[in-house]
Amino acid sequence: MKILISDPLHEKGVEIFKEQGFEVEVNTGLSPEELYKAIKGVSGLVIRSATKVDQALLGAADELKVVGRAGTGLDNVDIPAATEAGVVVMNTPGQNSNAAAELAMGHMFALSRHIARGHRGLKEGKWEKKQLRGRELKGKTLGIVGMGNIGRILAELGAGVKMKVIGFDPFLDDADIKARGAEPKSFEDLLAEADYVSVHVPKTTETAGLFNAANIAKMKDGAYLINCARGGIVDEAALCDALAEGKLAGAALDVFEVEPLPADSRLIYADDVTCTPHLGANTFEAQENVAVAVANQMSKYLKTGEAEFAVNDPKK
Repeated sequence: MKILISDPLHEKGVEIFKEQGFEVEVNTGLSPEELYKAIKGVSGLVIRSATKVDQALLGAADELKVVGRAGTGLDNVDIPAATEAGVVVMNTPGQNSNAAAELAMGHMFALSRHIARGHRGLKEGKWEKKQLRGRELKGKTLGIVGMGNIGRILAELGAGVKMKVIGFDPFLDDADIKARGAEPKSFEDLLAEADYVSVHVPKTTETAGLFNAANIAKMKDGAYLINCARGGIVDEAALCDALAEGKLAGAALDVFEVEPLPADSRLIYADDVTCTPHLGANTFEAQENVAVAVANQMSKYLKTGEAEFAVNDPKK
């Protein structure tokens, strides 16, 4: 059986597939038309965020049994179409959670102490000590929207710097949220109380545009908004308006409505915004973790039929 790896994958994942006896083709950066040809005769497709698994690609496949995402997010996969085509879709939850949580925490420090602007100023020959008075995280309230693996780790990090941690997750009851290190709150109460709101939910029809003008208006005056989850959860125009009006003290984004971020984006020119190019899972440790996990999971499924972390069931 043949495995096609269409997005960059750590070499340890490739080695596992080969050790399990699969034929492996690593072919990244393909156009849709090139991918339609490459998918012929492929039993397993390994992707990250670049490859779009849509109805056209699934229709071009003739032997595809499983799509494995080396990571968590699956907004680039048409799951209903995969189910209809009899293709199992699986991801590797938890393998890059620590990396994403640490990045969110790093953004909180960067925002609070003007690290990015201070660095940029020095490069430009400026000494803006008086202009860049910051705030300490100790004693502030961290509101986490989404108390899954990443939210749980961020709660631990926040408590470690002596923040008060509150959390909201519609899929967890109060006891579960408490067990994950946060005081449970309603969404509205969290927005009203948190000095820092960090978003850790998947992008779905329910969460797209969740942080729109109306909900940003419910946030505490002078609060900070951090999104290291998925682009489109935060309405970027509404965010820029809230920053310009002084409603929020700052924001940090690792993900955007359009990626790569356009050079003329308002976000780039705002002093009170820090941006990174979708670095959430981009650590050496996380990339090795997801590669090993997806290779083991897909190998197991193709050899035994046992699907770990499958998000669909084509048999139904």
